Amino acid sequence: MTSQTRQRVEFILDNLVWFMLFFVLAVFSLFVPNYFQPSIFANIIEASSVLGVMSIGLALVIIAGQMDLSVESVAALAAMGVGILFCSAGIGLGIKLTPEWLAVPISLAAALAIGGVIGLFNGFLIVKAKMNAFIITLAAYIWVRGLVVAISGGRSAQDLDPGIRWFGIQRLLGLPLTAWIAILCFIAFSFMMMKTPFGRHLKMIGGNETATHRAGIRVNRNLVIVFVLAGATAGLAGWLLTIRTSGATANLAVGMLFNAFAAVVIGGVSLKGGVGSLPGVYAGVLLLSSINTAINLMGLPANVTQVIHGLLVLAAVMLDTFKQTIRKRLT
Repeated sequence: MTSQTRQRVEFILDNLVWFMLFFVLAVFSLFVPNYFQPSIFANIIEASSVLGVMSIGLALVIIAGQMDLSVESVAALAAMGVGILFCSAGIGLGIKLTPEWLAVPISLAAALAIGGVIGLFNGFLIVKAKMNAFIITLAAYIWVRGLVVAISGGRSAQDLDPGIRWFGIQRLLGLPLTAWIAILCFIAFSFMMMKTPFGRHLKMIGGNETATHRAGIRVNRNLVIVFVLAGATAGLAGWLLTIRTSGATANLAVGMLFNAFAAVVIGGVSLKGGVGSLPGVYAGVLLLSSINTAINLMGLPANVTQVIHGLLVLAAVMLDTFKQTIRKRLT
């Protein structure tokens, strides 16, 4: 096989999820009533914003050869924290800032800080204390959700600060600013993974941690950073959730972890680590959002979505194994 043919095969393997997305959009546009219109496509992008941001952090951790099951609960805690501080009804404290626009950066900083601190805590236990990432983040998934219920008492925070709500309803080029935040996050983190030493080191760590350490790269520091980033992006997802719902409830973000895993795996990130790209993850997120939109337009039961997502994850894992087999034959 020539090098040119090998490059073409690698290109197809790396971008297979995009071909799947365009195929699904074409099929739905032909067979689902009222699907092929700009407002539907804009809604797909908008609906994928929260899941997309959450999937970024999860993808980074998996590419580095680790696991983080806590992102869903971290998003819920960040959302509840912002809700309590900046909502004026329910359990909200109704904090008012002057000028009003300060509520946006301060609430965002609070959400990022909440997520980042939990990510740092997880990273310290996993990297410094040498504990199993699956167990530690599973424990965080449980205790963080319990903390959300405890601080809220099962009640909700409502009537979000008008300054933050205003940010949520503004649109640019037909898309809400919340969707643009997700798009910009994918662009920024994709640049980081492709063009910076940190991004290259994460892939090296996921591919072979021992060899990367022997090469003089500070593996432990990079792993702690990636868990902090996963927590911070989960916090950002929680902030976006608060804006979308204009408040926070104790069961916010329930089930999003499984959808994030589906998007990451469908997007081509290998669960073995060292392989994957964030543009592929974004395509995976859009694919799930497209399917959800089609199911809603067809009026099918909600449990059909779960069945389809589960089958997609299974197919994605099988496809990942198939791609690894092809790559071994290419080398």
